[in-house]
Amino acid sequence: MKDIKSDELGAPRIVDRRTFQAELDMLRAREKAHTREGDAIAADRRRLPMVEVDGATQLIGERGAVTLLDAFEGRRQLIAYYFMWYTGRPAAEQCEGCTLYTSQVREFSFLHSRDVTYAVFCQGPYEESARYRDFMGWEMPWYSAQDSLDTLLVGRRAGMMHIVCYLRQGSKVFETYWTTRRGVETMGNSYALLDLTVYGRQEASEASPAGWPRWKGEHPYRIDERPIVQWPRLKAGYSDDL
Repeated sequence: MKDIKSDELGAPRIVDRRTFQAELDMLRAREKAHTREGDAIAADRRRLPMVEVDGATQLIGERGAVTLLDAFEGRRQLIAYYFMWYTGRPAAEQCEGCTLYTSQVREFSFLHSRDVTYAVFCQGPYEESARYRDFMGWEMPWYSAQDSLDTLLVGRRAGMMHIVCYLRQGSKVFETYWTTRRGVETMGNSYALLDLTVYGRQEASEASPAGWPRWKGEHPYRIDERPIVQWPRLKAGYSDDL
């Protein structure tokens, strides 16, 4: 692992408690405005139109061929994460971003209480990718959508990470929303927590003062040619043989 620590890092100016609180209060006003705008965007998202999708579209799961409708598991809504996959490549070469975000989605009971199922739709073959799921210790429903991507991601680029939301009305299925790229950050809390700290994400794209630390690794999600979140699994003795 690359050492990002230094005794010569930049730091904010030192002030008294009253000055600190006054400046924090000004920032808090902006944070509250940002939260209210997020609420307004979510309200508009709920009012988007929807488009019908063939509920009989085939997926492959642990019991073999199933349908998109089956993936709802009887619930009214489905959130599907489309996991990028590099067929035939070892675990170390699989998508570091998909691995990071998927590793942060662990608890589903609250989603289920709102009649929502969460599932991964892998863009590669089931058997190979399911072994990766097991290596990582993930417990969410896992399907291969490899043979149905043209139908499920119509008009979008397969081979990228996507979140797609669906609504079931009886036996009919509708797509209500989708996002990609930075939109998938909503799956995790790591970046949100880092954004609260003085040094932030430590990535080159951030607007940080001179002297603030930057991540020195070859990739923000990788250390020593592996996705960062794979290393604890290897240290625990799990095999990454796919």
